[in-house]
Amino acid sequence: MKQFYKNVLLYILLTFSTLAVKAQALEDVANSLRSGNVTTIAKYFDNTVAITVSNNQSIYSKAQAEMVLKDFFSKNQVKEFTVRQAGSSGESSKYAVGTLQTSNGNFQIYLVMKQKEDSYLLREIRFEKQEK
Repeated sequence: MKQFYKNVLLYILLTFSTLAVKAQALEDVANSLRSGNVTTIAKYFDNTVAITVSNNQSIYSKAQAEMVLKDFFSKNQVKEFTVRQAGSSGESSKYAVGTLQTSNGNFQIYLVMKQKEDSYLLREIRFEKQEK
């Protein structure tokens, strides 16, 4: 009977740790946006990433997407990032919408992460310049 309880406890711990890791991915990307840390954001890239900057959308490989974001952040120094809304669509995708304040104005940010095996990967990021 002791073995049964040990197995149940182990299962519960593994389930919660897996859920925490999955929830952490979106939070890590949001925190990286706050500091303009492209290296950390790139850890969550899927094989291809759709990036839109001011209505200019393309699909990039991981390496290309990292260069695009480095270029964006070199031209737009981050002041603050605030998540306005976050949630999930079923169990296979997560999203967040926020405001990125930069040296060149504010951008509305849209993030879409999809589950791939046991982790969430960034599939799409949009930067839409907000009018004053």
